[in-house]
Amino acid sequence: MKSGSKKGYHVAVVGATGLVGTEMIAILQERKFPVERLLPLASERSVEKEIEYNGNMFKVEELTKDSFKGIDIALFSAGGDRSKEFAPYAVKAGAVVIDNSNAFRMDKDVPLVVPEVNPEAIKGHKGIIANPNCSTIQMVVALNPIHKKVGIKRIVVSTYQAVSGTGKAAVEELAEQTRNLMAALDPAIKVYPHRIAFNCLPHIDQFLEGDNTREEEKMINETRKILGDASIGVSATTVRVPVFYAHSESVNIETKEKITAAEVKALLKDAPGVKLMDDPANNVYPLASIAAGQDEVFVGRIREDRSIANGINMWIVADNLRKGAALNAIQIAEMVE
Repeated sequence: MKSGSKKGYHVAVVGATGLVGTEMIAILQERKFPVERLLPLASERSVEKEIEYNGNMFKVEELTKDSFKGIDIALFSAGGDRSKEFAPYAVKAGAVVIDNSNAFRMDKDVPLVVPEVNPEAIKGHKGIIANPNCSTIQMVVALNPIHKKVGIKRIVVSTYQAVSGTGKAAVEELAEQTRNLMAALDPAIKVYPHRIAFNCLPHIDQFLEGDNTREEEKMINETRKILGDASIGVSATTVRVPVFYAHSESVNIETKEKITAAEVKALLKDAPGVKLMDDPANNVYPLASIAAGQDEVFVGRIREDRSIANGINMWIVADNLRKGAALNAIQIAEMVE
């Protein structure tokens, strides 16, 4: 919330022991968010675990409908079903909910916000603000300056998404499968339908009618809502790759007006939240290993697509747990009145 309006805030983190919840708590501390009281909430199996914050230990409490008395901000990252069940109780208790699931993203009465792109949408909230999908966030941060300048007609995106986007069990499974394969042992397959180690799975979330996955539909619909332009054509293919942290994306855009690669680089050099890494002659371009643990959206390999009149290719990489989830949520909290 904006500084100066209150000394400190009572903040609940729902899903506090998960990968994103843990990152939310770390970023609250890093950014010196004015937390007067921290309430870590999780399922019954995590009760009594302890969370460290600013040198103090806080016991995890069980999430219930009565958890939100006196809470100002509730950061939700415990899945769509829990958000649908418990977010209304948080709002009723007077909290502003910032939800990291897909439960409310396409609700017309719920702002879907990336602070570098559409911060003005926050003002219209009715108690719930939605955090977009991780892959959508990093893409629109990079594309928004271009869309404002010349308009974007069409986007074709292929993602290369880290296993941490699925959760702790997937991170552990990739590590275990890698060790087993290197030791000539059979890898156990539990989290994904196929082996993820040394493999790529063109399958994130459920397949829907028409054979797009839910993840692909999220990118299509959320991009249009955040950029405020339902006319943009979006084609997405989302792929899970054997990387622990940070999502990468190959993005091709067709703009309404001509823009050169040099002009795109100039736009992005000073764009909020973007770090330009584009010197291919010296092997300088974004990598997951560089973006992991960082807050910026890294952009490089910017070049003109000669197959169409107004085409631009680029490579976009960001930490999916930070800018793709926890950081974006806390940036929203910092802007809430």
